[in-house]
Amino acid sequence: MLESFGVINIWTYMVGLTMIILAPGPNSLYVLKSSSSFGVKAGYKAASGVLIGDAVLILLSYLGVASLIQTSPVLFTVIRYLGAAYLLYLGLKILHSLLRKDGEDESGVERPKKSEHVFAKSLSLSLTNPKAILFYVSFFIQFIDYTYDHTWISYLILAVILEIFSIAYLSALIFLGTSLTQMFKNNKRLAQLGNGLLGMFFMGFAARLASLS
Repeated sequence: MLESFGVINIWTYMVGLTMIILAPGPNSLYVLKSSSSFGVKAGYKAASGVLIGDAVLILLSYLGVASLIQTSPVLFTVIRYLGAAYLLYLGLKILHSLLRKDGEDESGVERPKKSEHVFAKSLSLSLTNPKAILFYVSFFIQFIDYTYDHTWISYLILAVILEIFSIAYLSALIFLGTSLTQMFKNNKRLAQLGNGLLGMFFMGFAARLASLS
């Protein structure tokens, strides 16, 4: 269907992409947290950070920078530990907020007085995710015909498809997050449990990332 633009096995790409996007990860969890804590607008700010981070990594992959990072053990290790440290920071911050009573509203849902910089945090989380770097290096190249003269068009097509899928999935998470907020309104204990589990998930991702060989 898109072979004339240097894209091969497009249906296999779309199936694999769907499975990868639906797999839970720190980016999607942060979008869910942002929407449940601060509302739809903040959720879309977090989603924008993820989408822009993906676009930057795709561009780096095309330029060969991502491949250079993958083949440089020291540089890749630095990025891996930076990502793990940031995930650990987010997890500890969520758990710490549960111990503070000032930021809780009457509904029992954790709501800090000042909204955090969700876009910047989401973008940082996306750009320091080495799994994403590996994805764009190893997954994209399987669906590009490198005999095609303008491979940047092939990358662009695959990137657009990825961003469309991501927007749809993240939008679902955003509205799920706002629905969870409504559910937590009259159940303070459930809200605290949800925030606690979310913090533990971030810390678990950090530990897993730091232990990767």
